[in-house]
Amino acid sequence: MTSPTLELQGAIVARLKDDGAVAALVAGRVYDSVPAGVLFPYISLGPSDEVSEEYDCIDGFNISLQIDCWSRKLGFPEVRAIGDAVRSALKTELFIEHNALAYFQHRTTRTFRDPDGLTSHAAITFEAFAEQPT
Repeated sequence: MTSPTLELQGAIVARLKDDGAVAALVAGRVYDSVPAGVLFPYISLGPSDEVSEEYDCIDGFNISLQIDCWSRKLGFPEVRAIGDAVRSALKTELFIEHNALAYFQHRTTRTFRDPDGLTSHAAITFEAFAEQPT
């Protein structure tokens, strides 16, 4: 069996790397593990939670995951543009092969300045529900 969260992560990364608006802003810099010396701006995968929801004959999972956008341009315009491009790219249906994705939706976008005083950060939270075959 394939982890629904892992499979969803792969679909998200593929979509973000293939989306023209996202690519125009971050030039394909979408990471699970951010390499040392990475150029700004970029997108990284943040924390996620997977909570089991077992029903009669369904192994279900409520999934919450965060996508982080990073910029060093002055102010918030660039990071907000990246965040909106991410949200827009993930509005259309995602496909995962081994699990059934019942829904995937945007929940919140928080934009703030990191403690270094230089980096603008958008933390975008999505929710999903996936059923795993038994």
